[in-house]
Amino acid sequence: MSKYLVIVESPAKAKTIRKYLGSNYKVVASMGHIRDLPQSHLGVDIKSDFNPMYIIIAGKSGLIKNLKEDASNVDKIFLATDPDREGEAISWHLSHILKIDPQTDCRITFNEITKNAVENAVKSPRQIDMNLVDAQQARRILDRIVGYEISPVLWKKVRKGLSAGRVQSVATRIICDRETEIENFIPEEYWSIDTKFKNEEGHIFSAKYHGKNGKKSGIKNKDQADEILALLKDSDFIVSNVKKSEKKRTPAPPFITSTLQQDASRKLGFSAQKTMMIAQQLYEGVYIGDEGSVGLITYMRTDSVRISNNAISDARNYILEHFGKEYLPSKPRHYKTKSAAQDAHEAIRPTYTDKDPESLKHLLAADQYKLYKLIWDRFLACQMEPAVYDTMTVEIEGTPKTLGSTIVNLRATGSKLIFKGFLALYEEGRDDEEKESSQMLPTIVKDEKLALVSTDSNQHFTEPPPRYNEATLVKALEEKGIGRPSTYAPTISTIINRGYVERNKRQLVPTELGKIVNQFMISNFSDIVNVDFTAKMEESLDKVEEGSIEWKALLRQFYEPFSETVKRAETISRIEMPVEVSDVICENCGKNMVIKNGRFGKFLACPGFPECKNTKPFLEEAGVKCPKCSGKVVYRKTKRNRKYLGCENYPRCDFMTWDMPSDKICPKCSSFLTQKVKGSTITYKCADPDCDYIEEQQKESKSKATTRKMK
Repeated sequence: MSKYLVIVESPAKAKTIRKYLGSNYKVVASMGHIRDLPQSHLGVDIKSDFNPMYIIIAGKSGLIKNLKEDASNVDKIFLATDPDREGEAISWHLSHILKIDPQTDCRITFNEITKNAVENAVKSPRQIDMNLVDAQQARRILDRIVGYEISPVLWKKVRKGLSAGRVQSVATRIICDRETEIENFIPEEYWSIDTKFKNEEGHIFSAKYHGKNGKKSGIKNKDQADEILALLKDSDFIVSNVKKSEKKRTPAPPFITSTLQQDASRKLGFSAQKTMMIAQQLYEGVYIGDEGSVGLITYMRTDSVRISNNAISDARNYILEHFGKEYLPSKPRHYKTKSAAQDAHEAIRPTYTDKDPESLKHLLAADQYKLYKLIWDRFLACQMEPAVYDTMTVEIEGTPKTLGSTIVNLRATGSKLIFKGFLALYEEGRDDEEKESSQMLPTIVKDEKLALVSTDSNQHFTEPPPRYNEATLVKALEEKGIGRPSTYAPTISTIINRGYVERNKRQLVPTELGKIVNQFMISNFSDIVNVDFTAKMEESLDKVEEGSIEWKALLRQFYEPFSETVKRAETISRIEMPVEVSDVICENCGKNMVIKNGRFGKFLACPGFPECKNTKPFLEEAGVKCPKCSGKVVYRKTKRNRKYLGCENYPRCDFMTWDMPSDKICPKCSSFLTQKVKGSTITYKCADPDCDYIEEQQKESKSKATTRKMK
């Protein structure tokens, strides 16, 4: 019979830990939370100083019975839930259910699930950290109060079924504010002039107009551009200065939660939710053959970039063996964490450096391999030498041949990668996928005369700020101090599931409903959707964790003004939701049906309700014809909200494709072409399954896009 009981959250984690502990230990899973606030009502006794009314989660009674039975047959119980606020709270709830004194040494934590980490944790148990528990309770009760007291007001004043949340409402506002910026943006015209020069040795290179008479200046319109072109054609050119330098580019720090979600979105196209789900699998343990279940990465909810000395040593040994001494810095590289709130955690890194992604590729699921490779590459790269470039900047002066005082200034820049360094393994993703082209400049010396080969003027217009995607939204939330590592993914999922925001070609776009709810919140609950207010609340929760603020005092401070705000909001007039009329005629009464929003998205309803209760699915047209039956192609969604194209005549016609439509027509069969974007490449494919036409095109950048066609 086992002497010790170890309780974790998931069976996968239990399976991994079990093999590191001997027969004296029994490892079981609580299957996540076992107690929570009730769903049917607020569950917080505000009059009794915010006393939470925790209940057993539905369906967990049998599990708790088994846990109690296991607990009664052992000498000691170790609570080994995740090493964060939520994990601490789960352990505290378990201690209550199993009647364990939280002030005894019953709690163990580990940042990675390895033999050493697990064995060391069992040797040094501690008490449950009530500051962590109270910080989690404060967050949970704050969110519950906001949701349960604002949502009924939304039901009465806007539309039944709506809901609000403390962090989610701020995220929705950030997206809506960006949309307003885009809608109000007024483009401004500007021009650029590109030139080509030939040096005395006959080598041709590019340069750009920089200004006049030694001062940088822009070109606002065509008249100014034509004036400069005339000056260029009437000038003699000489190299006024050549500056050469060596530029070093250092690697990015290892991943934290937010940067992992951002890079996985940019490079792999993963949603924040998907990234965290796969990272959880890699952390808890993946079956890798004879070794059984192995935890491959450290804990994935962290805002610390700290790396243990052992991990750094392992990384340096690997770099020396597999890349060579020229890629290994003389000293280890250490990164400074912005906030010490969770510095007890390490950065996200592989638990075993020698388990490189390629050696595990055949054992991992495709998405597990992709994410593991991203984490492994970034970690190894952060301990490698910088990349080194040779850079050259050439200043060119154009002096008019005829009498005149205007000197035209041009500039040519070039760079050459002379040592890859960490780039041999990994390069950080970018939100702006347009990358500056870099030319290799020939040998150019000061006072060298140049011959003008060609000029090219181009009109441009300033562009509005881009819409947020998941990567840039996570970055914005982190920079503004909204939420914490564990909240980014559920926040984005929630605002999408509520219908306040939708994905459109990976961009996050506010819906009409989202805009209305956001405006209601700004008008009536300005503090709740105020970025600074929400960030300060996060700081206060951190102080609860540190023990410098009492959690119920924080709730009292918040609730008094909040309850007054709710009372005022209940007195306002009801907001009339705009009705969008469709061209679909109700076959029962002949009226034009209107588009409404329900729990599962848009649908058509007869405006004659309640006399006429006719409803139909809303099918948004894609503006193209079905290649199989010539019917209308419409947008449809799966149960998981993934968009695809299908025929309006389904099930009589089974046409469908995951790829979105383009404005291009197939030159072979005249069907429409779908488009799919991966990196900087757009793949156009004929929608007709019987046609094999494919066309690839590079995304438009500052230079003209190049096109390659295939059959």
